[in-house]
Parts: sequence; structure tokens; C-alpha cells
Amino acid sequence: MRAAPPPLAGGAPGPDALGPLLRTVLDALRAGAEDRGGPLPAGGPEAVARRVGALGTALPETGTGADEALATIVRALAAGAADPAHPLCAAHLHTPPLALAVAADLAASALNPSMDSWDQAPAASAVEALVTAALAAEVYPDATHPDALVTTGGTESNQLALLLARERLGPAVRTVVGANAHHSFQRAAWLLGLPQPVVVPTPRGTIAPAALHEVLTTLTGPVLVAATAGTTDEGLVDPIPALAGLCEERDADLHIDAAYGGPLLFSRTHRPLLDGLARARTVTVDLHKLGWQPAAAGLLAVREAADLAVLGHTAAYLNADDDTEAGLPDLLGRSLRTTRRPDVLKTAVTLRALGRTGLGALVDACMDRAQDLADLVEKAPGLDLRARPTLTTVLFRPRGADDETVAAIRRTLLAEGRAVLGRAAVDGRLWLKATLLNPHATPGDLAQLITLVEGSTQR
Repeated sequence: MRAAPPPLAGGAPGPDALGPLLRTVLDALRAGAEDRGGPLPAGGPEAVARRVGALGTALPETGTGADEALATIVRALAAGAADPAHPLCAAHLHTPPLALAVAADLAASALNPSMDSWDQAPAASAVEALVTAALAAEVYPDATHPDALVTTGGTESNQLALLLARERLGPAVRTVVGANAHHSFQRAAWLLGLPQPVVVPTPRGTIAPAALHEVLTTLTGPVLVAATAGTTDEGLVDPIPALAGLCEERDADLHIDAAYGGPLLFSRTHRPLLDGLARARTVTVDLHKLGWQPAAAGLLAVREAADLAVLGHTAAYLNADDDTEAGLPDLLGRSLRTTRRPDVLKTAVTLRALGRTGLGALVDACMDRAQDLADLVEKAPGLDLRARPTLTTVLFRPRGADDETVAAIRRTLLAEGRAVLGRAAVDGRLWLKATLLNPHATPGDLAQLITLVEGSTQR
């Protein structure tokens, strides 16, 4: 007699099946964090690989059962994680997700709607329409018909922006980016068969209007300028109003990669850093950065919803013409992907739970922590601060150290499992980079980070 198949997550019995499994997962997460004892596992790549390898074969002939598999693998994963919820894990644009967003993501996984046809995602597609309309209006408060697409993040959003520009302006469109731009623009141009972007030097970290003006005077034909609101290395914001004015004068389209800085829209205090954002034709925003969502939670906002019509596509088994004419929503034009998760559900819960004020407070807290860290660096006699932070990124380095020493300090802290700092090459020198996205971090945590760097310098 065959054994009964394992229980499913959905349907009326699903929650009863999930309950004890979730307890196992939560216990394993706690135990793994205690095993780790810090922001990441000590010992470096070889030690982590050895501990994971000790789990044995990934495909045993006879399974170990749900409880053992969950307890063992989740504990190993947590023990070997770089945990962005730890205040000394501050290297990248890698956010600690909110508990409520993770809980909402569980519901999305359990129900498993696929966002490629209405009959697979009736309520999820309606929620997506509601949330994207609200976020598009946040980016374009005065636009008549704004819209937004859910993406996997800045790379996909930027690629979509170039695709829309190509379809709108033709295959001869030239893309102009700053040297501070995200690497995804180069890759997107390659994927789309466009000329490689023209790069404007950014010796001070942002695009100078005069430099963009000089480049635009040399180009003929259609142009898309891509500016940045929140650079990856320094967290800087290009002078958006001036660049938008130049684009309007030269009849060039403007895209703004605000994957990092876009959520400043939620903050009354810091929103002015994004003045002029709504003058862009398209805008990238990531809510898995300063939005504290589990990855992925990207967005591409467009000022004119009509620009998205070129993404329309028909597959008889997903959006047959007669179904669409009968009123079933057509979802294929909402993404280049077919099967895709309902990533918007966690965002819907977060927006409803916290509102603009709650999200703005989280943004403000992280911005404040960056200023606190800059203060500590300035007061430390053995450290140099690159500049006061614009967003939540702080660059600093030991005074008098060469680049090899700076790199070695970072790797030492990683190998010991004591801190996770990034690195950035700016102004011909290598800097340690702290990207502060944890609203629970305290000035005491930041002081500990400084102590660790100073201690590694003295070895």
C-alpha cells in the first residue's frame, strides 16, 4: 500500500499542516543564529563549505522526513548566513526584512498564485493593481495616467526602462549614463542589441550638468539619459532638477535609477533629495532596500501608462482574445516573465500596516544612523571620512593605510565573523563601506564597528 503523499500548504487543511512545520523552522532559525553568534560565520568560505558538506548527500535514497530535514538544513543555513538583521552586517544594499513582510510572504508561498493569468491569481492580480497604482502615484503625484510594474529589482527595472525607450524611440536610441551608474545599464544595452552607453565622467561622484550638456551636444538622434538617485558605492544623488532641465531642452528622455534612494519619498524630512523625480519618463525603485521587504520587491514606475502597451503579448492558453474581451484581466503585459510570484503581497501588507508615516520613520532612522557613524569616524583620530553621507552609505578608512591594508582589514573581519563591511574604490583609493539599512541599529553598535576596525588596523 502506498504511503499518503505529504500534506499541501494550501486549501482548508493547509494551515494545520504548516503550523508544526513553522515551529520547527523558527526553532532552527533561532538555534542557527545562536550557533553563528555574530553577523556571519567565522572561518571564511572553506569553513562554511565544509560545514554544509557535512550535511551529506542532497538526494538520499530514503528521505529523512520533514522535521529532520527542516531542522537540519534551516539551522545550517542560519548558522552560515550573513544576517542583515545583525547591526554589524552593513556591507551591501541588503536589507533586514520586516517580520510582517516575511509573514505575508509565507501566505504568498502557501497560496502560490502565478501572476501570468487572472484565473491563477484572481485576488493577487487585483491587489497588485491596487498597490502599483498607489506607488506610481507616489512617484508621479501630478501625472494623469501613471503606472508601475513589479520587478525582481533594479537590474530588471533598468532593463525594462531601456526596452521601453527602444520601442518608443527606435533601435538607434543612445543611452547616456554617468560613470557612477549601476552596471545593469551596460548589460541591458548588450541584451537589447543597443549601442553601448555613452559614459559621462563623474569625478565628484555625480553627473555634472555641464558634462552632460557637453555630451548631449555631440549626439544626434534619440537619446535616453539615465541618472541615479542613490549610487551603489557612495549613496549619492545626481542633480536631478538640472539634469531634467537639460533633457527637456535637448528633447532627450530621462530615466532615474532610484533603486536605492526612491523610498525617500516616504519621508517628509528627506523627500526633497528627490526633487524633480517626477520629471523622468521612467523611475526604478527597490523596496527590498529602503523598504525592508524580502527580496524581491522591485518596481518600474512610468509617467504614462500608455508606454507599457508595447509589452503586450498574447498566448491563447493564458489571455485569449475572447477572454480579454469578456472582461478577464490580461496580465502578460505586466512583465517580461511568465510565471512569477505575487511579490506585491508582502508590500501590500507593509504599506497597510505602517503607512507612509511608519515607513518614513524607518527611512529617517537609517539616515540618522549614517550621520551618527560619520560623527564617530570624524572623532576617531586614526580614521578618515570620505564625506558626510547623503543617504545611508558611509565611506571611511584608516588614516595613512594603503589599499592593501584596507582590503585586508575587511577580509580579516569577514574571516573572523565579526563584521561585514563593503568596499568602494573612490578617488583613486579603496574605502571601507558601511551601508546602514537596519533601523534597530544603535549608536553603541556603530561604536563597536569603529572599535573593530581600529583593532584590526593595529594588528
